[in-house]
Amino acid sequence: MKYSTEITLDIPREDVIKKLDNPDNMKHWQRGLVSVEHLEGIPGKIGAKMKLKYLLGKRKMELIETITKNDFPREFHANYDTKGVHNIQRNYFEELPDGKTKWRSDVEFHFSGFMMKMMGFLMPSAFKKQSMTYLQDFKAFVENGDSVANA
Repeated sequence: MKYSTEITLDIPREDVIKKLDNPDNMKHWQRGLVSVEHLEGIPGKIGAKMKLKYLLGKRKMELIETITKNDFPREFHANYDTKGVHNIQRNYFEELPDGKTKWRSDVEFHFSGFMMKMMGFLMPSAFKKQSMTYLQDFKAFVENGDSVANA
């Protein structure tokens, strides 16, 4: 499954990247994030790995992030792996003439196992909605200081 999401942030690209490139800020825009743990490599560099733990309702989820490209402020790509799911994220940041920033995220999911393949087939809109929620929550955080950690 492949799709793209996009949002315009009312702050300069440099400020977007400062907020995005700080793992301590993730809890403010990624709902359910419980912890972030550096596993290997140089943080922020290609090949670096982090373990992300989430609690989504009563469901626990653990992802391994592997950075595949870091060309801030223009682009950042990473893979996210968990049981039955391989997610490729390619993020692009465009500086707009009015001091705003356009963030486009190209997303690709590969599923293994019957249940995950069925979820991907039957509920593609749920994955797209979740991706857009992260972008909207990031926008609220960087523009207004709103944090999902306080929700």
